[in-house]
Amino acid sequence: MDTSFMELRCKEIVNVVDGRRLGHIVDVIFNLENGCLQGVVVPGVKNFWNVFKNGSELFIPLSQIVKVGADAILVELFSNPPPQNPNPYMLGSGDKKRGH
Repeated sequence: MDTSFMELRCKEIVNVVDGRRLGHIVDVIFNLENGCLQGVVVPGVKNFWNVFKNGSELFIPLSQIVKVGADAILVELFSNPPPQNPNPYMLGSGDKKRGH
């Protein structure tokens, strides 16, 4: 699927872990040596106290982009590492690996 930066920046970034909307892409990062896309940048978190300041920006590596859809880009960002289930026989064990 080919897409332009202008099309990507119109899509909203949504974290599938907690459902948070992270905003729209403000920049993309490339590796100039091999020409590969490294990831995308979204605006940092703004709250009541820093609404008038530039917040820090959030870099999302390409490996954490789950799906690019028609209206949104789904990413998987954990604020802490995912919890490991001590019982490997319980449903939802952290031992399963997903292919990308």
